[in-house]
Amino acid sequence: MADLYINSKYLGPVENDQQFVAEFKDLRRKSSLPEDVNIYHDHETKDIYILTDEGRARRPLIIVKDGKPLLTDKHLEQLKNGEITWVDLVRQGVIEYLDAAEEENALVAYTPEELTGQHTHLEITMGSMCGITTSLVPFSNRAPSSRVIIGSKNQKQALGFYAANYYLRMDMDANLLHYPQLPIVKTKIHDVTGYEEHPSGQNMVVAVMCYDGYNMEDGVILNKASVERGLARSTYFRPVSAEELRYSGGLVDEVSIPDKDVKGYRSEHDYRFLEEDGIIYPESKVNEGDVIIGRTSPPRFLSSLDEYNLSAAIRRESSIALKHGEKGVADFVVITENEEGNKLIQVRLREERVPEIGDKFTSRHGQKGVTGILIPPQDIPFSTRGIVPDLIFTPHGVSSRMTISHLMELIGGKVGALSGRFVDGTLFEAEDETSLREELLQLGFRDDGTEIFFDGRTGKQMLANIFVGNMYYLRLRHMVANKMQSRARGPIQLLTRQPTEGKAKEGGLRLGEMEKDTFIAHGASLLLKERFDSDKVVIPVCNESGLMGYYDLRKNGKAISPLHGEDAKVSNIEMSYAFKLLLDEFRSLGIYSKLNLINKY
Repeated sequence: MADLYINSKYLGPVENDQQFVAEFKDLRRKSSLPEDVNIYHDHETKDIYILTDEGRARRPLIIVKDGKPLLTDKHLEQLKNGEITWVDLVRQGVIEYLDAAEEENALVAYTPEELTGQHTHLEITMGSMCGITTSLVPFSNRAPSSRVIIGSKNQKQALGFYAANYYLRMDMDANLLHYPQLPIVKTKIHDVTGYEEHPSGQNMVVAVMCYDGYNMEDGVILNKASVERGLARSTYFRPVSAEELRYSGGLVDEVSIPDKDVKGYRSEHDYRFLEEDGIIYPESKVNEGDVIIGRTSPPRFLSSLDEYNLSAAIRRESSIALKHGEKGVADFVVITENEEGNKLIQVRLREERVPEIGDKFTSRHGQKGVTGILIPPQDIPFSTRGIVPDLIFTPHGVSSRMTISHLMELIGGKVGALSGRFVDGTLFEAEDETSLREELLQLGFRDDGTEIFFDGRTGKQMLANIFVGNMYYLRLRHMVANKMQSRARGPIQLLTRQPTEGKAKEGGLRLGEMEKDTFIAHGASLLLKERFDSDKVVIPVCNESGLMGYYDLRKNGKAISPLHGEDAKVSNIEMSYAFKLLLDEFRSLGIYSKLNLINKY
């Protein structure tokens, strides 16, 4: 006897549990039951769970009977000729989908050679345990799972050729790599997904070595000559849009060059790029503060009496200008309508991004790093054959991360580049390391991938042989140009009088408790005096009552105590405005916060 549950709801008892489960699976394989239903038999509690609910991750497996897979060579031939499809295989009961629960009752074999009489299913391919992006990592069975996951996620952030019609699109935050390439070391998934149509990286010559410590802590060193020839160069696209809104009373916005009598008129210099229609002309180079789309709006809060008032009819300026730190070239202008039928103007800005110090690069193995320096071509190390690396990678990044796949790709890329072929690095099915080494030896190179290098600055031979090869490197969208933030003076918040927050608002960088400790540890505690007085304020405080006073402008700005009047002794105290705000909060609650003043001298 066993208890039967459907989606965790009790249905009733079952007499012969094993026979019931076997018949259930048989009916599903014959398509008498829906193919997305799964059954799980708990042998310990003798419970049977039938699952039909949504949100279950299910994966396809080949059904095995008596130690033989039901998928035959005839099926494969029919698939190739297009006589049957995947759906037919599922309906014929050759392939079935298992969820996490039913997989507990299954014994799955990796390869047909492993099959025994006890096996119930066979993997379609050994690498099917991974998703699409993870399957794009070559030799991924030779790296820890954590690094493979990081490599998989990094590929999603890489710049590449994301769409062929990019010049017609108005995407929010688009990056386009100028010379994308297909990797030399690729997997079968690259062919399946049509990766050659949307590649997102470049094959670079990578040397594993140190160079004056500029690549410590995962940093990478770039060859300046390679960058000047277009290595990892990209374009950044961003749209700016404005619409002519309609207001009550028939009032509308107007896209045009604002007149000088408009409220909030900027200056003629700000409007210099606008054409007669109030829209910027293409290919104009703009910087922060420049107006992209000129626009005027009706005045706010227009009452019925003001409609007859001539002075109230002055329109206000509401142009779209570039914010702090923004720049670019007007690339493409679109004039259209939105869903409500209002006129919509969109201007796409483009900006060429040349790799610089602080830009992020990564291989496909989770070995991400930031550019530490761009070396001039005369100083870069070179091999006896005259090979110069495009990128120098730190040797300390491999030992602790155990990413052997990273080193394997260097060897594989070298073999592929020299023999003019693609190297297969598919998970569990990759080309063997020994055969790659042998092929490298036949090509006239050392089988361990190392070469004799010379220092470009001194011309002397380096003490150790340098491991060098070809590798598919990705440039990530985390660029220093988007993140760089600095400020000396700027806007402050109305309430706290502290600097505003965020890059877009010209904000300051907050210095917290921990940052304070680092300054003290460096012996630079006087710097805190400068950093912690962003909201410094001098306030009169009554020596007797300890309450904050005020300046009476009727009595020549004399400081007055709120309790003891003008005769009390009042001292000017320097404090943070945030603290003054706190004292005000206390007073509003009726709490008497007394400041006990002691003379410093």
